[in-house]
Amino acid sequence: MNSKEFLKALDFIVEEKNISKEVVLDAMRSALQTAYKKNFDSKTNVRVDINPDTGDIKVISYLVVVDKIDEGSEKIDEEGNTIKVEPEINIDAQILLEDAQKIVPDIKVGETIEKEVTPSNFGRVAAGTAKQVVMQKIREAEKSSIISEFEDKQDEMMVGTLAMEDARNYYVDLGRTRAILSKNDMIPGEVVKMGSSIKVYITKVESTPKGPLILVSRKHYGFVKRLFESEIPEVNDGTIILYGVAREAGVRSKVAVYSTDNNIDAIGSCIGAKGNRIANILKELNGEKIDLVEYNDDPVEFIKNSLSPAKDLIVSITDEKKKEALVIANDENLSLAIGKKGLNIKLASRLTKYKIEIKTMAQINEEGNNN
Repeated sequence: MNSKEFLKALDFIVEEKNISKEVVLDAMRSALQTAYKKNFDSKTNVRVDINPDTGDIKVISYLVVVDKIDEGSEKIDEEGNTIKVEPEINIDAQILLEDAQKIVPDIKVGETIEKEVTPSNFGRVAAGTAKQVVMQKIREAEKSSIISEFEDKQDEMMVGTLAMEDARNYYVDLGRTRAILSKNDMIPGEVVKMGSSIKVYITKVESTPKGPLILVSRKHYGFVKRLFESEIPEVNDGTIILYGVAREAGVRSKVAVYSTDNNIDAIGSCIGAKGNRIANILKELNGEKIDLVEYNDDPVEFIKNSLSPAKDLIVSITDEKKKEALVIANDENLSLAIGKKGLNIKLASRLTKYKIEIKTMAQINEEGNNN
């Protein structure tokens, strides 16, 4: 490993792996120091100097001048165990003042005697021994760099490429790393093609012993929220506030919105001219239906809106603390309010955060007569 080869390898790692030059140099120094001790001299009083501009590598043996050799000490811990306390300066690196003055007459305690001890064939031997250690440190630094890059992207949407799949997961290439998209986190019924681009919502970013773990989803309600932000400028700039999303992926979502500007219709803006804005979102959701609900800070009005397409509803809050509400619907609107398999009322409850009970007036009168 000559100087030119070293610099070339260093530049490649810094540029391709996006790791700081100093981190790589520290890894190199540590690895080469280990290699020297293993192959040439087991003593610990050496360091490796690397010139980052020329690539020159030197092994330096050093001795620190002391007035008394410190071999460490022992102490008793709280449990009565004897603990070895290492010396502040490793014992191989200590030299008594009287011995040091035989080498450098005017030297003082605390000063250092240094000598280059680089073997003639050190580059060849050290390179092989150091490779594994250096690569390990580079992998660690790369993992840290990837985590740093993605940690602020949790709960955000990204566009990646479907790289591969196995029985349980798809793997999405996000550039420097791959995210795991469980097949259970796909929108039910959608079909994807390897090599195609795909939008995903990042649900988890975590550092593990095996490397960065990034989990993504297309089923999460947050995916719908981020689609609205990307497709509707007024949502992105805060003119329209997206209050909440309740979702049954692949079937239906209810999205509550309101405008901070009285001159802007929140629902109309989300639909867009000729329905083009909402159409783009629906296309990404594989035909999943979306109910746009006007948010109201009055829970009675909000619950009415959330139970759309049902109309002519009478809502009363039966327990404000427990967030329970009773809705009275006529026979015509009862089934609409409940929805197929109870989905409409379930999504409305999630959206409003109220436990909603629906009855007809006839049912209430019958219960009153029975009581």
